Amino acid sequence: MQLHFLGAAQEVTGSCHLLRVGDAAVLIDCGLIQGSAKDEARNAQPFPFDVRSINAVILTHAHLDHSGRLPLLVKSGYKGPIYAHPATVDLCRIMLRDAAYLNEKETEWTNRKRLRKKLPPLEPLYTRSDATKAMRRFVAVDYGVMQEIVPGLRMRLRDAGHILGSCIVETWLAQAGVERKLVFSGDLGHTGAPILRDPEIIQDADLVVLESTYGNRQHRSWADTETELEQALNSAAQHRGNILIPAFAVGRTQELLYTLARHYAEWNLQRWTVFLDSPMAIEATEVYSRHAELYDSEAVQVRRRQGNPFEFPKLHFSRTPLQSMAINRIESGAIIIAGSGMCDGGRIKHHLKHNVWRENCHVIITGYQARGTPGRALVDGAHALRLWGETIRIAATVHTLGGLSAHADQAGLLAWYRAFRNAPPVALVHGEPAAMNVLHTLLEQSNVKVWSPSPNSVMNLHDLRLLLPGSITSPASLT
Repeated sequence: MQLHFLGAAQEVTGSCHLLRVGDAAVLIDCGLIQGSAKDEARNAQPFPFDVRSINAVILTHAHLDHSGRLPLLVKSGYKGPIYAHPATVDLCRIMLRDAAYLNEKETEWTNRKRLRKKLPPLEPLYTRSDATKAMRRFVAVDYGVMQEIVPGLRMRLRDAGHILGSCIVETWLAQAGVERKLVFSGDLGHTGAPILRDPEIIQDADLVVLESTYGNRQHRSWADTETELEQALNSAAQHRGNILIPAFAVGRTQELLYTLARHYAEWNLQRWTVFLDSPMAIEATEVYSRHAELYDSEAVQVRRRQGNPFEFPKLHFSRTPLQSMAINRIESGAIIIAGSGMCDGGRIKHHLKHNVWRENCHVIITGYQARGTPGRALVDGAHALRLWGETIRIAATVHTLGGLSAHADQAGLLAWYRAFRNAPPVALVHGEPAAMNVLHTLLEQSNVKVWSPSPNSVMNLHDLRLLLPGSITSPASLT
């Protein structure tokens, strides 16, 4: 029995872990590497395993840093099932198709430039046809259902509270009389977040693979975050400009719409025209509307009182490119919610180009920004952005609302882990080194055996001395 740490090891994106039990091999996630152009170029590298040897995939949730290489996996010859929650299946049908479309368009744009230089054309990472083929491999599994997916490996999905359909994955491994229970946290939700239930508590494990995205920080309270959002809206109203909100199409957009709907009258939002300028976010919001069975008690009550909890007056869905371009003629009074959440693609880049040089523009950052992305540059106080070969001066006011994060903060991660009765060993993943190291130290101070695996390291799960010297190695090849 082995666990290979293939992605999101000492970084945030590209989640991918490989479990080997006897002759069987199971992937937990198969995500895109996101960030700088150099980082994203790694997505085209061959998988560090024989694709034909993989028997099953378990997907924790639909975000592309967890799901985005699944079409490439299928394109490379994978023919097994992809197990996911039904809501994750619905969201992946939208997100993987959109990611494929962007791959196609970006490659087409690149090839036009290569043609002028008499260079051979490139192929997209994968196409919409590849995404469709990947969706045929999905198998929907509800929370709480125990099933054996390969000989010697059972799994059960639990609610992670991160986005709709997000999962904690419990796995039970058995080989030659040795049994192990591994729990993969996936991305854990922020306790008390709107719409979704809090992450489920699990009490037993032999090893916990724990995300550490915000292992070094505490989020603002939800009340303080809502106050800060209200203040940003009021400040922008005084400056008579537009507000740009780059937002992840799945999760963050729905939280924003839900919050604006709840405070519509109180925050005097009738003075604004709100544009949801993202076809994918519009479709994802429709999925959220259909899966009310996953709401927390407050959202259930809101839905009973008001109907659709994501709708309010003067909200416009901009589906077509022409509708999106028309927004850029508005110089004041618009709240524009658009993807991508890190400003590294999608329609938000166009809105930045048309607005961010204006002193009366406000930009509200509502989520994690990976290193190397335009969103991270905005957060870090950059004076200019490079968009389509043009340098755009930044004069806008930038607000960062950390409390809207869909990830658990340090306190949330520790509280979830401390619910385990036996203080199991921990492998930290899905975090930048600074955040991971702080959480690592805090766990060690509580006498927890903890490891921050390096990329491509392997854990021998037979070894009862888990995480002691010699139990983790870094082989040259995983094939």
